[in-house]
Amino acid sequence: MLGTDISAVEVSRIWKHGFWLLLDDEEELFVAFADFPWFSKAPVEQLFRVERPQPHHLYWPDLDVDLHVDSIRHPERFPLVSGMTS
Repeated sequence: MLGTDISAVEVSRIWKHGFWLLLDDEEELFVAFADFPWFSKAPVEQLFRVERPQPHHLYWPDLDVDLHVDSIRHPERFPLVSGMTS
C-alpha cells in the first residue's frame, strides 16, 4: 500500500532523561536527551508523532528531525550536528 510505513515504530515510555522507542514490537531503544537535545523541550504530542519510512530511518515531522536508527543504537559513532543548544 502506497504511503504506508513499512516498519512499525512507537514511543513506549518517556522519562525525564529521554524516551524509549519500540521498533517492530521487537527492539526497544533509549533516546537520551543528552545525546539528542532537540527532543528535550518538545511537547509530548510531537515526540509521539514519529514515522519510520524505512527500517533504518526515523522522522518526527512536527520537529523536522530525521535520524538513522544506528545513531540511537550507537550515538558515539554519530557526532551531534544541530543548530540547537541544550
